[in-house]
Amino acid sequence: MMGNPDHMTIRPPGNAVRSPDGIATAPFWVEMLLEGSADGENTAMRATLDPGTLTHWHTHPRGQLLYVLSGNGLAQREGSMVKELRSGDAVWFAAGEKHWHGAGGGSPFSYLSIQAIEGDRFVDWLEPVEALS
Repeated sequence: MMGNPDHMTIRPPGNAVRSPDGIATAPFWVEMLLEGSADGENTAMRATLDPGTLTHWHTHPRGQLLYVLSGNGLAQREGSMVKELRSGDAVWFAAGEKHWHGAGGGSPFSYLSIQAIEGDRFVDWLEPVEALS
């Protein structure tokens, strides 16, 4: 990882890469906007998922802010019902809160996520989503 810049930095769009295998039902586009590397530094990314693509269950050691840029999405925290997400929605997942998010079946889903580093990590990936409830 690179660490957060120490001065004003502009990153032009167009640096998206495919997500790693094993974190969603299908690969999706991820563009890193901030690449924190030390405890408390933030990572930030823009992600775009094809219709029906769902992340696996996961947690964030210091929580996650998800801001919906476009499309229709879905999110669920462990033990609760699936919630629909729309453009402009902001979702906070608390530290250690097991959850997933993804694209609904009708459109691509794009979001900005911000999460802080703790102990060299910002996410802990878990098992795939079995069924929507």
